[in-house]
Formats: sequence, C-alpha cells, structure tokens
Amino acid sequence: MGRQWGPAMRVAEQAGCVVSASRAGQPEAGSWSCSGVILNQSPGLVLCHGGIFTPFLRAGSGVLTAAGATFLPGDSCSDDLRLHVQWGPTALSPTGRTERGRPRLCTPGCASLEPSPPARHRGRPLQPPHPAELLLLLSCPDFRAHFARLFGSEATEQWRFASSSPEDEMSGDEEEDQLRALGWFALLRVKHGSEEKADELRPAMAVVPLGTVPKGSPLLACGSPFGSFCPDIFLNTLSHGVLSNAAGPLLLTDARCLPGSEGGGVFTVRHAGALVALVAAPLCWKAREWVGLTLLCAAAPLLRAARVALRCLRPSTASLAALLPPEVGAPWGLPLQDPGPPWAAAAVLVECGTVWGSGVVVAPRLMVTCRHVAPREMARVLVRPTMPKSAKIWGHVVFATQETSPYDIAVVSLEKELEGVHMPVPTEHFHEGIVASNTRDNNTGATYPHLNFSIPITVLQPALQQYSQTGDLSGLRELDHVAEPVRVVWRLQRPLTEALRSKL
Repeated sequence: MGRQWGPAMRVAEQAGCVVSASRAGQPEAGSWSCSGVILNQSPGLVLCHGGIFTPFLRAGSGVLTAAGATFLPGDSCSDDLRLHVQWGPTALSPTGRTERGRPRLCTPGCASLEPSPPARHRGRPLQPPHPAELLLLLSCPDFRAHFARLFGSEATEQWRFASSSPEDEMSGDEEEDQLRALGWFALLRVKHGSEEKADELRPAMAVVPLGTVPKGSPLLACGSPFGSFCPDIFLNTLSHGVLSNAAGPLLLTDARCLPGSEGGGVFTVRHAGALVALVAAPLCWKAREWVGLTLLCAAAPLLRAARVALRCLRPSTASLAALLPPEVGAPWGLPLQDPGPPWAAAAVLVECGTVWGSGVVVAPRLMVTCRHVAPREMARVLVRPTMPKSAKIWGHVVFATQETSPYDIAVVSLEKELEGVHMPVPTEHFHEGIVASNTRDNNTGATYPHLNFSIPITVLQPALQQYSQTGDLSGLRELDHVAEPVRVVWRLQRPLTEALRSKL
C-alpha cells in the first residue's frame, strides 16, 4: 500500500484481537469466536461482536429484539461462559521483539486456548490467550432502526446477512440468531495475572465522530478471518476499500471481509488511523448471490451507548466509562510519523503461453512466480518489467513445485539481466513474499476469493541462495515434501484428533 496507508495500518494491527467463547468443562461443545478491537491498554477494554454470545444467553436470543433493549449486563449469559482474548506482538512490549531465526509455519493446533508452545505471527510470537470477563452486551438503536427500514420490509426479503453462503446448511434458528445479533456488540475486560504487565496491551485510540467521514473516503478494515482458527496466519488481516454509503450509523464499505471478521475494526486513513466502525456483517447476499459489500456499525454512537450502560450497571463499572476512546482526530501515544517512501518491489509481468501473472525479481537473472503461471520446467517464459514498458526478456523455468505441494512456486532463469530494476533485499523474518492462490475450504467446497495465502520469503531464501551460488536445485525440491500440518493449514482443515481405525 502507498505511504498514506502506513499510520492506519500500524494502528489497526495494534488494536486488532480475536475473542473466543466456550463452555467451561465442555470441550466437546466447541467454541465460538470473532474479531475484536482493543480500546484501551489498561484496564484492557475490548469491543467485539455480540453474535458469539447468543448460545449463552439465559433468556435466549429473543431478548436481543425485545422492545427498548439497548444493553444487557454480563450476567445475562450463563455461568459456564469462558472468554479468552488473543492479540499479536507489539513493538511497545518486550515480548513483541523480533526473534532471529527462521520462523515456523503454524499448525491448526495453534487455535487452541493453551498458550504453550507460543504461536508466531509474521515471525514474532503471539501473546497467549488471556481470560476475560463480559461487562455488557450493547447495541446502537439508530443502527437497528436504519437496518429495519432498509432491509426489513417485504421488498427486501431476498437479502441475507448470514456468515455462510446460501448453499451451506444452516437451521432456521441459527440464521435467526445471527440476524437478531447483527447490531449487537460486547464490551469485555481482560483479566491480568499478578505476573503480567498491563502495558502489554495496545494503547488507547481515537474514534471518528459520526458523519465526519464522507462517502468515497479510504478505509482500512482489520479482522481475523475464521476467528480463532490458526491466528498466526489469519490474525489481523488487512483489507482496504472506501466508504461506499451511509445511513446514519449504518455504513457500507467495499473492503473485503470474511466470516470471523465480525467485530473487527475499520479505520480511516485520514486522522492517522482513527476508529470509524466495527464490522457487523462481513458477507451480504441478495437473491443467493454474494454482494461485494461489508455492513458496518459506526463506532462513535456505539461507544456513547457503552458509556451510558457502564454508568447504569453498577458503581464498579461507572469509572470505566471515562476510559473509553474519545471522539477526536488522532490516536494517543503512537509513533505516527510518516515512515518515508515505501519500499518498491521488483514486480514484473510474466507470460507463459496464454497464461500470465506477476513475478518478483530476486536476483539480476532470477525471478520467482507461481507454479500455476509457469507450471512446467524448461517452459519458455516472457518477462516484462514495469519500466521501461517496452522492455522484455526471455527466460525458462528451472523449477516448479508439484501440484500436491502447498507452495505454489516456480523459479525462472532469465537469459540476460534486467536493467534498472531495484533488487530487493530479502527479509530475515516472516513477511508477506508471493501471493499464491485464493482460498478454498475442501470440507464444504466454499471458495473465498478475497483471501490469499502468501508464502514468506524466509521459506524460499535459503533454497534460492543455494541455487544462485551452485545451481543445485535440491533445496527447492524440498518444497515438494513439506510436513502434513502445513498442508492441513493450507486446506483450512484441522488435524485428526486420533488415528483412523479399521472397520475390520
């Protein structure tokens, strides 16, 4: 992204978290999870979506649509509710310092609430999940009123806001629960142990006043697709777009979000990344077709409702109202100076027969692209750099991974050096390297076209360096023999809990 996105990206990633809800002593019951926003570092206030709490409501989800219902106290949920909050590393915390060495790719077991061994996020250890308590469930009455007016009539009965596709099997009760909880959010407080430091949470932020962001303004959405599933890959995924339209606190954006992103924060590029809204529904369907818009609830009126509710609940929570983010134009305490010009990647256009795609020059006569762009070894490839546009160089594929490998990689040797192309310096730690493919859930057959897996350059760099220096392809061949846990993650599957038994 360009220079203008830098401050907002830092604020969004430092504020993002994942919230998990489960039943005490009932692991077989599973868990529910969503995205959240850390509002204040101390006492650790977190705002997330309210949909994950519907299975725990003592009075059932119907209480969410009761006349005049604007908030519910935390004890509206059953006593067996257990909450955990997990967030990524931060430069403000000693535990967020980057560790040297090659990062490991995660396994699905990292979604467990057990903090050992620590998961990693972009090469740095994640904070372990912290227990939290539910302070209150709250909604924005204006949001609910506008939603009912726009989508509640018979003329709009073709609209659907469930977090699954129309083809997925979902009971009528489950879909009704999701619809009832659409405009509801939850305020949590993270519990700190005596040995933990409160400053390991994110700093306070600012909130954009309602109505001050015009249509067409750039926005940055930060959520965690699939919730607590494999957080060191999905935690705090960023997507940019614009404010497409607004009706009071009900906002629409074309920023792409996926199931599990409910409750994620949406930030403005202006005002150095102040909070604009929270994701209410990441997927909108009309007439069984996906509409590329995400439904948002403005943050300012939601936090006003939270202040009122905290003062009404009990004296012990009234003081927390003053700790919620203010409606001003810039966050507090964050180093938001312009980071300078962005790093320019050596991106090129790659053509292999009738197939074309992108590639990255990693050495004067060596380029990396995806296998599905150049799938056959020894195939001829035409490479066109960005500048000058008329330039082109031929090359041939010296290595391509097998189709069974999750690493969709091809390496191309060029016939001559590319002139005027800035050679990138590979990072020593986990960063985004090559966009490989869109994501498909092999269990359900669902495809998520706006979520892409990226291969960290740290995985490829040793093998590329070995080939550049010696011409030896053995390091690259190892990409065809990755461990099964890595394959499982790329298929969005969880490992089997026990070995299959013969029926004989």
